[in-house]
Amino acid sequence: MEELNELDSTCGVSDDELTKRFIEAIRIDDEIRRIKGLPVSRYDYDKNMPYFEYPDGRRVYCE
Repeated sequence: MEELNELDSTCGVSDDELTKRFIEAIRIDDEIRRIKGLPVSRYDYDKNMPYFEYPDGRRVYCE
């Protein structure tokens, strides 16, 4: 028998809907950071390195 606790409950929202909401929340946060002039973190899959992207378009790679 599986026990559910308060943290396991998603209030009837499906996993797909939660994923869509999470992605939208990240997009909104990135837009707010750009408006404020702050960098957003990204990942370059070609170089396999994380980087910060500034509102002016420059990228600063992390090591």
